[in-house]
Amino acid sequence: MDRTARPLVIVTAFATSLLIGLLVILWAMGGVRGVTAPAAIGGSFRLTDQNGATVTEKDLQGRPSLIFFGFTHCPDVCPTSLFEISQVLQAMGKDADKVNAYFISVDPERDTAAAMKDYLSSFDPHLKGLTGDPAAVQKVITEYRVYAKKVPLKDGDYTMDHTALIYLMDRDGKFVSPFNVNRKPEQAAADLKRYL
Repeated sequence: MDRTARPLVIVTAFATSLLIGLLVILWAMGGVRGVTAPAAIGGSFRLTDQNGATVTEKDLQGRPSLIFFGFTHCPDVCPTSLFEISQVLQAMGKDADKVNAYFISVDPERDTAAAMKDYLSSFDPHLKGLTGDPAAVQKVITEYRVYAKKVPLKDGDYTMDHTALIYLMDRDGKFVSPFNVNRKPEQAAADLKRYL
């Protein structure tokens, strides 16, 4: 190989490896259309609903699910989101019976099944509140890639910083996308019906 061709071969090899590396990164992040990696959101869990019944990831099977993580002492985001989910469920009419709607606590220390039952009495009856011991709650938080952190307050109490997305899961319990409730309930209900 002559001296002039050698730098060209090195540059070409470097550019090719850079391009392959970039494509692998884009694929891993889900940015290459048609060759996307599945989103690693969701997984196995075992929690208790507000009536004391056990709920696992198997209960997601067979119907689409809306899942929201929050806590009963939340001053604004949680009640607003649960109200919006309730409006969507009401707009679905009888089809709401074909949807799972879960409010999963990020604050198991205060959110007992009884506290969840009392709190959810203000929202659509299709909503189920899920809680459990701290280890079980931490497992589902990790599985769903939820950010949740206890934040001490000046009076000795605490609040929780947390992810405020509504997760849409398909009939197989697989993550589809964040579910948009910032539209007319009828529009959101029509969108959700596509997954029945």
